[in-house]
Amino acid sequence: MTVLRSAAALAAVGVIAAATPAIAADPSPSAPAALPSGLYGSADPKYDGVWRQSLALLAQHTVHVTPATKAVDWLTGQQCADGAFAPFRAEPAKACDAKVMVDTNSTAAAVQTLKALGGQDAAVGKAVTWLKSVQNADGGWGYTPGGPSDANSTSVVIGALAAAGQQPASVVKGGKSPYDALLKLSLPCSGDGAGAFAYQPDKKGKLAANADATAAGVVGALGRGMVVDAAKADAGKKADASCTGSGKATPERAAVNGAAYLAKAVAKSGHLDSVLPGSTDQPDYGNTADAVVALAAQGGAGRAAKPLAWLEKNAAPWAKQSGPAAYAQLIFAAHATGTDPRAFGGTNLVKALDATGPAPQQAKAVAESGTRAEQSTSTKVWWIVGVGLVAGIGIGFLFSGRKKKQQP
Repeated sequence: MTVLRSAAALAAVGVIAAATPAIAADPSPSAPAALPSGLYGSADPKYDGVWRQSLALLAQHTVHVTPATKAVDWLTGQQCADGAFAPFRAEPAKACDAKVMVDTNSTAAAVQTLKALGGQDAAVGKAVTWLKSVQNADGGWGYTPGGPSDANSTSVVIGALAAAGQQPASVVKGGKSPYDALLKLSLPCSGDGAGAFAYQPDKKGKLAANADATAAGVVGALGRGMVVDAAKADAGKKADASCTGSGKATPERAAVNGAAYLAKAVAKSGHLDSVLPGSTDQPDYGNTADAVVALAAQGGAGRAAKPLAWLEKNAAPWAKQSGPAAYAQLIFAAHATGTDPRAFGGTNLVKALDATGPAPQQAKAVAESGTRAEQSTSTKVWWIVGVGLVAGIGIGFLFSGRKKKQQP
């Protein structure tokens, strides 16, 4: 998403994304006087600190870059004693209380990242336990504990459970699993928004197609997280290319139908649009990146070719303005399609992401190695010069001796 909104507004319009909450990749109007040194991005982290940090570190890990230790420490330091994460805690040493607004999206994103990085089993375990404790009776999750289930939050939690080695279908509340919650938010293959996922039912219980929720719902229904490996993406059978309501409703069928909706939505322009009340529709870069991941996860890289090409051509300025989470989203899209993120439409996404925060360990090691090499080279140069001087002095003495011997 490209517009920063308050948590209340987000809940009202239903656009908190599983792979990109509306607040995740966007700069805040202002930044605090001093940001933590381990944090990625320069914008105010009040609404998205943990989210953007999680995405940044997970993207680095995905492209085999080892994050800076202090960046990982910042993320783990944000966790509350009960395992939950808030978007940002300015005083992490202070215990969490009722005033700390924890949420499922920040927590689930942190789980996926910390599990991938390794060595954080205690933090991951506590976070998963907390997520299970706030599961709704319909099997899903809302953005905040106790809030009505939505497709985005349910999907990002599914990704966290899967990353942590859990079977999402076995995580039940009142006999309902997360997949049951998603199926209730899947639209039929007739009428407006055929095959899409809704964010939540409206006040009358009706479902409305939401491209953001659909991108999240497809990935969630497949039991995937933010990172989808191209080599493991489904082959994409031709019979599964279109929306169909025949047969038993299953998560896999809902994913096929959702992908069909997304493919149709990007067929003409190559991108999704942001649809905000009172504003002109504009290209939605973040959700288009999420759609690429969803299409690749369900039908293979070929199905995501058109929106991927559009992102390669147009997304660099958006990512530069939006910050680390945006670069991470593009890296996830590249990874899901087997595209080189270091040559993404002429942009090195990895280098650009690394530049938004503390230097990764590998980059630091290379820099230190370069310094040592320079020092070594300098030493060698001076040694050679020294030897040359000594040799020159020796030759001078030799010539002088010879002259003396030649004198009568």
